[in-house]
Amino acid sequence: MPYVVIRHYKESTKLIDELKQRSADVENLIKAIPGFIAYNLVRSETGGFSVSVYEDRSGADESVRAAREYLQEQLPGVGGSPEVIQGDAVISFTA
Repeated sequence: MPYVVIRHYKESTKLIDELKQRSADVENLIKAIPGFIAYNLVRSETGGFSVSVYEDRSGADESVRAAREYLQEQLPGVGGSPEVIQGDAVISFTA
């Protein structure tokens, strides 16, 4: 089963807006990680969250590292550190 990582950016609407403007950068960064399956960035009322799906934990762990590095280098001071939730998918299907 796939391995999923959720990065919850609380009180970070500005960060979500900035990432939306840089969607090509985000896509290139995340898709380059081995084992990539899917990615979604979701806006909520007070911030947002990303959902990344990889074939295994090593890809998900690398995505957390790569996202942290990208934000520190490209968007310093925009938004806080996300809450990271990750684990094995127990049910997974698509359309």
